[in-house]
Amino acid sequence: MIVRKLKEAEKTERKVQSEGFDTTRLLLKNDNMGFSFGITTIYRDAELHLHYTNHLEAVYCVSGYGEIENLKDGKKYAIEPGTLYALDQHDDHMLRGFEEMKLACVFNPPLHGKEKHNPDGAYELDAEEVKD
Repeated sequence: MIVRKLKEAEKTERKVQSEGFDTTRLLLKNDNMGFSFGITTIYRDAELHLHYTNHLEAVYCVSGYGEIENLKDGKKYAIEPGTLYALDQHDDHMLRGFEEMKLACVFNPPLHGKEKHNPDGAYELDAEEVKD
């Protein structure tokens, strides 16, 4: 059984900070669950171009307000508490935080732990692992 607390994990290398957001990765590849899980904070007024060419992602909004724009067709969707979006087609998108948002995020294949977005807005398949 794996039990982790967000407040404790935020004080470790499981928390990764980047421009416009931070994320605390609670489950990683080395947990052998077949997916990774984290809590991400999108900062107010952030505008992030993301394109996960190597991963599928599902995101559930816990708090805050923003939008996601599908760059293929230009459609925009409001994000608010209770909204789920799934990037099931490796969708090229813009994520905007109109206020701070807390998001629960699942990645498949799972993240190793220290991934940062590359210039195209993707995570590479191999990254340094978090050591507990």
